[in-house]
Amino acid sequence: MVRGSIVALITPMHPDGALDYASLQRLVDFHVAQGTGAIVTVGTTGESPTLDVDEHCAVIARTIEYAAGRIPVIAGTGSNSTHEAIVLTRCAREAGADAALLVTPYYNKPTQEGLYLHYRAVAEAVDIPQILYNVPGRTACDLLPETVARLAEIENIVGIKEATGDLARVVRLRADCGPGFALYSGDDATACEFILNGGDGVISVTANVAPRAMQDMCQAALAGDSDRARVLNERLAALHRDLFVQSNPIPVKWAVAALGLCEPGIRLPLTWLGEEYQARVRQAMAQSGAL
Repeated sequence: MVRGSIVALITPMHPDGALDYASLQRLVDFHVAQGTGAIVTVGTTGESPTLDVDEHCAVIARTIEYAAGRIPVIAGTGSNSTHEAIVLTRCAREAGADAALLVTPYYNKPTQEGLYLHYRAVAEAVDIPQILYNVPGRTACDLLPETVARLAEIENIVGIKEATGDLARVVRLRADCGPGFALYSGDDATACEFILNGGDGVISVTANVAPRAMQDMCQAALAGDSDRARVLNERLAALHRDLFVQSNPIPVKWAVAALGLCEPGIRLPLTWLGEEYQARVRQAMAQSGAL
C-alpha cells in the first residue's frame, strides 16, 4: 500500500495540444527527486477525457518507462463504458502499472447495483490492483459507502479515492472495509484531516506544484502529529483553494508551466488560465514555498 502524497499528474502538452513527452519525463524525474509517494497518470488532472484510447495507453506506457521502477505508477483507466474501462485497464496492466484508478461512470448515472457490477466486471477481467474513485461533483454519481464495502470484498479492489470532502466517510469506510483497504482523499483542502481521521494519503492536485510540502504534511499526519500536520497544511491552504479558481486542471497546468516544468499547452474545451487569476495563483504558490 502506498501511503502519503500521490500526485495526480498533469499531462503536459505543447501549445498546439500535442502531447509533450520530454516534459512528461521531466515531471516524473521532478517527483522522484521531491519524494512524492506515487504518480497517478491520465486521471482527471491528466485530461483523460480529451485523450483518445491510443494516446491514453501511450501516456501510461511512457510514464512507466520514465519512472523506471523508482516510483509507483497508478494508471487512470476509468470510463463510463465498462468495455472501455476494461480495455484501458488491460493497457495499464500490459504496460506494467502498479495499479489502476477507476472513476465512477460519469454522465449515465448508474444505480448502486450498476456501479457494483461495473467495478466487479473490470476487476474480474483484469488482474491488477484497482482503486475506486468517487467524485460526485464531476460525475453526478455517488459511490456510497455500503457499495464500497461490497466491492472491498473483491480481492484486487484494494482502495478508494474519496473526493466528496465528507470526513465522516473516512471513519465509516475504515470501519466497513478494514485496515488493509487503502483510503485516499481526493480533496486537497480536507486531506490533512482525512488522514488524521484514518486515511492513508491523498491523490493530490496541489502535489503537482508543491510536492515536497505535500509529502511532509502527509507524513506528519500519518505519524499522528496533528499539530505539525496542520501547520504545514496551513501554508498550502491558499494553493489548495486557488488551484480551483477555474476548472481543474486549468490553474494547475498554468502553475506547472510557471515553474518552468512544461509548456503552456491544454486541449479544448479547456482553456488557458485567465489573466485575471494568474497573480492570485502565483501568490498562493509563493505562500506554499513553491516559488
